[in-house]
Amino acid sequence: MNLASQTYVLVVFLASTVFICRAQERDYTLKEEQPENVRIGNLRRDLDLNLDPGVRLSSPLQFKPVYKTGDVPLVRVEANTGEIFTTNHRIDREKLCSGVFSEKRCYYEIEVAVLPDEIFRLVKIRFLIEDVNDNAPLFQSTVINISIPENTAINTRYPVPSAFDPDVGINGIQHYELVKSVGEFGLDIIETPEGDKWPQLIVQQNLDREQKDTFVMKIKVEDGGNPPKSSTAILQVTISDVNDNRPIFKNSELEVTVPENAPTGTSVVQLHATDADLGFNAQIHFAFSNQISASTKRHFAIDSNTGLITVKQLLDRELTPVHKLLILASDGSSTPSRASVTVNVTDVNDNVPSIDTRYIINLVNGTVLLSENAPLNTKIALITVTDRDADLFGKVTCYTDHDVPFRLKPVFNDQFLLETAAPLDYETTREYAIRIVASDRGTPPLNTSAMVLIKIKDENDNAPIFPQPEIQLSIPENNDPSSQLIKISATDADSGHNAEIIYTLGPDAPDGFNIDRRSGVLSVGKRLDREKQERYSFTVIGRDNGSSYLQNNVTVRLIVQDLNDNSPAFTHPEYNFYVPENLPLFGTVGLITVTDADAGDNAVVTLSILNGKDHFIIDPQTGVIKPNITFDREQQSSYTFMVKAVDGGEPPSSSYAKVTINVVDVNDNRPVFVVPSSNYSYDLVRTTTTPGAVVTRVFAIDNDTGMNAELQYSITSSIIITSRVSPRGLFSIDKTTGNITLQEKIVAADQGLHRLVVKVRDLGQPESLQAIALIHLFVNDTVSNATFIQEQLRKSMETPLDRNIGDSEVTPQANGYVIVVIAIIAGTMTVILVIFVTALVRCRQTPRHKVVQKGKQSGEWVSPNQENRQIKKKKKRKKRSPKSLLLNFVTIDESKPDDPTHEHVNGTLDLPVELEEQTMGKYNWATTPTTFKPDSPDLAKHYKSASPQPTFQIKPETPVAPKKHHVIQELPLDNTFVVGCDSLSKCSSTSSDPYSVSECGCQGGFKSPGQITTRQNASQTPEKSFHSPPPMCPHK
Repeated sequence: MNLASQTYVLVVFLASTVFICRAQERDYTLKEEQPENVRIGNLRRDLDLNLDPGVRLSSPLQFKPVYKTGDVPLVRVEANTGEIFTTNHRIDREKLCSGVFSEKRCYYEIEVAVLPDEIFRLVKIRFLIEDVNDNAPLFQSTVINISIPENTAINTRYPVPSAFDPDVGINGIQHYELVKSVGEFGLDIIETPEGDKWPQLIVQQNLDREQKDTFVMKIKVEDGGNPPKSSTAILQVTISDVNDNRPIFKNSELEVTVPENAPTGTSVVQLHATDADLGFNAQIHFAFSNQISASTKRHFAIDSNTGLITVKQLLDRELTPVHKLLILASDGSSTPSRASVTVNVTDVNDNVPSIDTRYIINLVNGTVLLSENAPLNTKIALITVTDRDADLFGKVTCYTDHDVPFRLKPVFNDQFLLETAAPLDYETTREYAIRIVASDRGTPPLNTSAMVLIKIKDENDNAPIFPQPEIQLSIPENNDPSSQLIKISATDADSGHNAEIIYTLGPDAPDGFNIDRRSGVLSVGKRLDREKQERYSFTVIGRDNGSSYLQNNVTVRLIVQDLNDNSPAFTHPEYNFYVPENLPLFGTVGLITVTDADAGDNAVVTLSILNGKDHFIIDPQTGVIKPNITFDREQQSSYTFMVKAVDGGEPPSSSYAKVTINVVDVNDNRPVFVVPSSNYSYDLVRTTTTPGAVVTRVFAIDNDTGMNAELQYSITSSIIITSRVSPRGLFSIDKTTGNITLQEKIVAADQGLHRLVVKVRDLGQPESLQAIALIHLFVNDTVSNATFIQEQLRKSMETPLDRNIGDSEVTPQANGYVIVVIAIIAGTMTVILVIFVTALVRCRQTPRHKVVQKGKQSGEWVSPNQENRQIKKKKKRKKRSPKSLLLNFVTIDESKPDDPTHEHVNGTLDLPVELEEQTMGKYNWATTPTTFKPDSPDLAKHYKSASPQPTFQIKPETPVAPKKHHVIQELPLDNTFVVGCDSLSKCSSTSSDPYSVSECGCQGGFKSPGQITTRQNASQTPEKSFHSPPPMCPHK
């Protein structure tokens, strides 16, 4: 055995020793028949319970009686003070100790547990019940008959049936006397060895039956109480004839034994008696005296002729171990003989041990509720085992029949305490059915068992659980108030109050809904209107009733079902539509919008025309109105009729609306760009231009009038042709004046040819028409190399119009680095290219390309970025006004872009429209059948339309909006701003710098009167006039 085992055994031994020492007994004396609340004693003082101040108690000191189930408590113990008092239940010694006679002591016992466990002890209290004179002695019969022969000698004694008093001692029978006595008889009292007092009638005079055969007297019996109690009976003496010999028993006192399991009819003893008389007087009859108890008479029988005593009823030693029989043998005379037989009932093992369980912890429905946190050695019940058998048959052992975390600890003989022996775990075992077995030592042994049911009380560690996280409900609208919707239920794995669930509505619950806190019945207390709210979603909270409660919730989703309680409703009581007079037959006039607040079939609305069917038709489902006539505004400018709407409810509901259709003119002229006159033109924007300066302008006209002729300009896309990157929003356009201004300061990365796609659209109804022109801006200090610029223009015409900001694959984070790298590479390449071109030009000079160099040294290189470059000579510009322009339009179908900043344009080339141009250089436009020169690129190849026609979006009181169109106007190839130079060959150059300024006079150009105003926001429309610096002469 290791050290731990030895230590455990020692601890258990010491604990058992201490525990047994804590089992105490205390005796008190108590008189019977005491009233309620009579103080008997103080258990705390009498046991000398002085608490150690150093011992911390888990709960206050408590005295708890341990009663047997069903017992009526005759005393009560104050739980806090330990004082003992009588109760309202009367203590009757004669009832409590019904088998105790004479001076034997009568006890009443209880056990009291002293709690808590830190000072636990079990005290057995015995109350000695003292007798009081609460019972009067009584005769067994109110009339006593005695027969005495007439020849009875004086002083002959005759026994008188004695009275019975359940009290004992001095309170028992003490005296008999004759009341209203006669001289012939007297009364004497004989006291038996057991202390019983027997009255005897004494014959005091000679009797003569012939003179008087009956004497009637009263006999009185009295006890010794204070005051004494008494009773009387009538004593009637009958005088009979003489029979002078009494029967004589062979043995007047016998003692026999009978086993308690003797069957009925078993012989107990045979009595023998003789009579000296002869004849009839010698016939002996045996009988039990009336002085034996009724119980004894029930258990034994005697043969009146033979005197054989037999078992009449099964015996029970545990009830009556000894029976005393008084037998009378009579020969018919008045004086029978007496014999006493004592029957000792011997024990057999015929009683099963009994188990009395008295619970220290109060029961709940017959079950002990024990918290899983209960400490070790928690006292549960006092187990008392008894066996009514004697000797070894009454020795009982007690044990539990299987392994449980509980044990039986002995306290008194045949008494055990049931207590916890190991920690409890609710999750492992929730309840125990402990079978306690009691077995005696008989052969074979008898045993019995009792069940102790213990439920482990769980702590509140489980929240309520709803069967599903969401509950779907539906109810027709216009319901009765207080309608019940559903009974919501949740479960809780806990027990008791911890499993009681209280239901409440969550904070998101709308007004009008209620839930029963206990039953969980959800109801609605108002009428629901689906048209106001069709769906309700809120939470229901279920929380347990624990001291620190836990909760959970479930979502309730309620759908209000529709009833046909709403008529169709038109969005307007009266509709006015405006249609162009050229609207085709069965074209869309407008849309009648009708709603029905109901749902389902109740909301299915059918439309019909009442008084205009000859001119118009209406789609009964969509409400689209179409004409079945062609319009002529000059003949009839408006039409009026009524439209009826009927829903699909049962019964159906209907409503009406008035419709007026007005015939209007149409917008049939597109805007036409006048400036610029060619898509191949460009303007020079110097790098020194300040932000806000106007660099160029566009101008368009529209032959329509009113709103159809009001125009707005916008830049749809821009790109730097030279670097093939999108600019950073460098230019903006005034949507009203068409002025294009510089927004930000020009940096090195901005140099090159910029192409702006400018769109102009009118504000016409019902269709807005538009056109597109290309604006080229050459950002540089000079325009020296016309061929280079023409090549860039050619590339611009080949570049798709949808190249815009964001098309570059360079990310914003890397854009700065890319610009720096491109600038370095471009600078290096430019230097190399300038050197190469200069050398090539000098070697291959022709008479057509002479450079006039004034005020400069021979061989000076001119860079495109030189800022001190001055134009020495300006030619006077000639003003011209276009009388007739030769224009070409490209029609583009518009599709909605994915990127809001990007407008994707595709198109097809229409036939050209010839306009006159007076001064367009040396080129003869009249001899050319098309707008384009033979070597110009075909713009139409960039604008192949692949987008479907947009669907109609028709709104009430709005004419049908047909698909929008973009128009790209193909301007003459010559730049209308540059006029006067016949051709490049007429501009002579004396310098070898391909980027040097030409001496060619610039007759064309744009000049606007007024000062330039810088704008902070490109979207604002300038209201002031402006001046632009005199333009350089760009080469065509």
